[in-house]
Amino acid sequence: MSHPVYARIDGPIVLIGFGSIGRGTLPLIERHFEFDRDKLVIVEPNKALSDDIAKTGYRHVDQAVTSDNYRDLLGGLIEPGKGFVVNLSVDTSSLDLIRFCREMGVLYIDTVVEPWAGYYFDTEDNAARTNYALRQAMRDEKAANPGGTTAVSCCGANPGMVSWFVKDALLMLAKDTGVAADPQSQGDWAALMQRLGVKGVHIAERDTQVRTEQRHPGHFVNTWSVEGFIAEGFQPAELGWGTAERWMPSNAHTHATGCQAGIWLEQPGAATRVRTWCPTPGPQFGFLVTHNEAISIADYYTVGPAEAPEFRPTCHYAYHPCDDAVLSLHEMFGSNQIQDVHHILDVAEIEHGGIDELGVLLFGHAKNALWYGSRLSNDETKDLAPDQNATGLQVTSAVLAGMVWALENPQAGIVEADEMDHKRCLEVQTPYLGPVEGHYTDWTPLTDRQTQFPEDLDEENPWAFRNVLERLA
Repeated sequence: MSHPVYARIDGPIVLIGFGSIGRGTLPLIERHFEFDRDKLVIVEPNKALSDDIAKTGYRHVDQAVTSDNYRDLLGGLIEPGKGFVVNLSVDTSSLDLIRFCREMGVLYIDTVVEPWAGYYFDTEDNAARTNYALRQAMRDEKAANPGGTTAVSCCGANPGMVSWFVKDALLMLAKDTGVAADPQSQGDWAALMQRLGVKGVHIAERDTQVRTEQRHPGHFVNTWSVEGFIAEGFQPAELGWGTAERWMPSNAHTHATGCQAGIWLEQPGAATRVRTWCPTPGPQFGFLVTHNEAISIADYYTVGPAEAPEFRPTCHYAYHPCDDAVLSLHEMFGSNQIQDVHHILDVAEIEHGGIDELGVLLFGHAKNALWYGSRLSNDETKDLAPDQNATGLQVTSAVLAGMVWALENPQAGIVEADEMDHKRCLEVQTPYLGPVEGHYTDWTPLTDRQTQFPEDLDEENPWAFRNVLERLA
């Protein structure tokens, strides 16, 4: 494949974090941007990664970015009005870094609204630990300080790429059902989703990547950041709450302030199962892990006032990670102990044939359900980009697309993926995604439902969250 150079980045590129996503993003930056090599710096405190960083030839700052030092540390690395801060780390406050970068006139991107270290586990108020709360703080900052230097918030695979897939899927559905569609604004997109009869969206993912070596007890194995997955897995289960819902779980809570597009459950997301559908396995269980896009998509496609919308889709993540990660979760929750050994599957140790099937399942419309997304295999990934597996490439290529968009729109202020030009972003990203496909299905959460044990279901509304959530009668 050819590697177009999209832009020149003048000034420093500060890459915060050199875990699996940082390592995978660096070669894409090298391929697609012109920049001065002596002005790229990697900020990574993990001593175990020092040799890998040394091999890149770039400057290494082996310090953690903290609430006490971030202004002095980053202030010594960036140049006012130039360059790019690419934050791919954990335990760094996205909000504080965005404020500082925008003060300095430096472009910024991250893949999640991250708090400072300890927040996920030290905060006793579960409502404050939700992605709704973290996102709302970012939206409040956007409202208080509109415009200015671009900072792209939450631009990985999900959140990020999946928001662009929702728009492509809506256009596909409109074409296939004979509905005229030329949406130009947020209001147009929301009205289109309502007109098409979409009741909700699952971010439906199935990771079938398997390694040859068996997982050992006491090891948490995953295809991306173990620390990131554990942190979000222990956050409350959370979802965008749609106007089609007529029942709410007894342990659910709403929000009194902000966009009011979401609810959260008094239980961890990685221990909460939901029914969903992906092309390869068909029906499957996923974990209702909280993600920013569950709220941002529900918010973006709201028609009418936040407190009493005319239309809003239900939206949540439904994630079946790789089998080793599922076993790791069972062990962690069963023992109430986080494993000592964290291992991310390297591209070279994954068996032939594994894929990460990540897309959006739009449901409840005239054609029942449409899954639209990337079906990227590990074998394809080896040919497309170095230093990452299929899961990683779906993330890093979205970071690339977000950087390109930011460079082309440098005064857009704080933006989420839903607010970006999805056509341009996918134009940049799609060469790295393997097959990007749409698949219709007649399946619903009531299909082939077992009847030996009674369940309190909503038979009239097959896609109701009441039917999706795995629970006792």
